[in-house]
Amino acid sequence: MTLRVAIGGFGAIGKIVARRLDEGVEGLILAAVAARDITRAEAIMEGFARKVPVIPLTQLWQFGDVIVECAPAAVLRELAEPALSHGRTVMVLSCGALLDNFDLVDLACQHGSRIVVPTGALVGLDAVVAAAEGGIASVRMVTRKPPGGLAGAPYLVANGIDVIGLTEPRLVFTGTAREAARGFPANVNVAAALALAGIGPDRTIVEIWADPTVTRNTHRIDVEAEVARFSMQIENVPSDDNPRTGRLTALSVIAALKKLSSPLAIGT
Repeated sequence: MTLRVAIGGFGAIGKIVARRLDEGVEGLILAAVAARDITRAEAIMEGFARKVPVIPLTQLWQFGDVIVECAPAAVLRELAEPALSHGRTVMVLSCGALLDNFDLVDLACQHGSRIVVPTGALVGLDAVVAAAEGGIASVRMVTRKPPGGLAGAPYLVANGIDVIGLTEPRLVFTGTAREAARGFPANVNVAAALALAGIGPDRTIVEIWADPTVTRNTHRIDVEAEVARFSMQIENVPSDDNPRTGRLTALSVIAALKKLSSPLAIGT
């Protein structure tokens, strides 16, 4: 079986995923992309071995069996609603937005659709999902990013916090995963993914540091569960096109897509 993949968003992540599919991935074929700048997207598409149409977000479901959301969080519903209403699988990277649009899960249930959240830039979600089956007491995540990767986040703007020019680490946020997702929608989708895997967005605690001493986006997770206590840390190399996003995220999407079509699936 070959799955048709349509990609919503042709930025730092979407371009990488599209190129990998164009190069050839068994069981998957690139079917269409959507982009804000259609002219630019069509120009990039000229370099592909197999050109596909550049279309509006709302039409992606007509071309793909799986719709991959690589777009700004604000357009999640625009992409997801028509796709889920027509029985498609939607892979969501802006899972912070999913927390405030959880009725999309009900919509998927009504139409036999699926919402898939890839691991993204995090590590150990399999362990968290498994531990949740036995009961989790607490989950805490500490994120450290170069200041430039956090600049302009709504929470910082609303609270008058300037991170440019820092010479030492500064704690800029402590709160729940739900609050973190709203305050840093382009930065901590990992917090939402962690919350969905474990004990929910209102019990998962998040710290965010603007840290000029790091060059990589760093996430540390501490979990206290009935069956295990574990800690995990990952240091992601930021994307060249978007310092808010790690390079690993796009590769995680490819791995998740392959898992949908492969006769052998590794991991929970």
